[in-house]
Amino acid sequence: MLIKKPSDIKGSEITDKETYLNRRRFLIETSAAAAAVATGFVFPGHLGDSGEAHAGTKLDGVRKSPLSTGEKKTPFKDITNYNNFYEFGTDKYSPAKKSKSLITRPWTVAVEGEISRPKVYDVDELIKLSPLEERIYRLRCVEGWSMVIPWVGYPLNALIKVVEPTSKAKYLEFVTLYDPKQMPGQRRGVLDWPYVEGLRMDEAMNPLAILAVGLYGAVLPNQNGAPIRLVVPWKYGFKSIKSIVRIRFVEKQPKTAWEKAAPNEYGFYSNVNPEVDHPRWSQARERRIGEFFKRKTLMFNGYADHVAHLYKGMDLKIHF
Repeated sequence: MLIKKPSDIKGSEITDKETYLNRRRFLIETSAAAAAVATGFVFPGHLGDSGEAHAGTKLDGVRKSPLSTGEKKTPFKDITNYNNFYEFGTDKYSPAKKSKSLITRPWTVAVEGEISRPKVYDVDELIKLSPLEERIYRLRCVEGWSMVIPWVGYPLNALIKVVEPTSKAKYLEFVTLYDPKQMPGQRRGVLDWPYVEGLRMDEAMNPLAILAVGLYGAVLPNQNGAPIRLVVPWKYGFKSIKSIVRIRFVEKQPKTAWEKAAPNEYGFYSNVNPEVDHPRWSQARERRIGEFFKRKTLMFNGYADHVAHLYKGMDLKIHF
């Protein structure tokens, strides 16, 4: 069996061919109803037979966050139909089509490692750990496209404070569900599954880093990382790991999925930095989904005032 590695994945599988060749995509609007059919999205108000929340169920009591950007939000249909989620395929439209197989209840998240209060949380218990906020954040992908997404979640530091890290806890390691039956993309050796990501402790404690459980005021669709995912808005999108089942507090820097696959292209920090090109393309400009013209990429994705101090004294061309 031929197993593809990142170095020999076709460009059309990484950056959608239609977006690259057919610029009319940015001028033509499709109906929300068509998007719903394509994704199998369940609209707000639907509850399963056991009463659990499904994608699209409205999240009550969500408050606005002052950390949100005032930029125009990307339409729901684009956020839920154009995704990177290799567990369901390497092209942008596979996640919306193939993620209906993912069962998000019951779901547990093990929080363990160098902490005083390890625990396996039911995801609904974890969701209720802290008040939910709407955080309208920019998302910048390493391939050159971007979105503005109204996430619903709460600061990761709320969980960190509850579990009480020990002095040995220097990093957090996050792990995605591994289940090839539900996630057909894991049947291919594109990455070393399960997907793993990591943050330094001070990065994880920054109030911008959140655990997201919804978008547009409702429960996360499967293709966007249900039932719970990380969002780190000053880093490239692949850093914001989806469908989390384990969070480990560790002493040594964890080896992330993309670091293992292509260390010369994807460093541990993965901060949005227009001055550091990807080896195969420039990162100086980006195209916002729904727009024709490119725009200048902002340092730390526009969040420099909040996070630049985390990297004081570091050479960001080495620690990329």
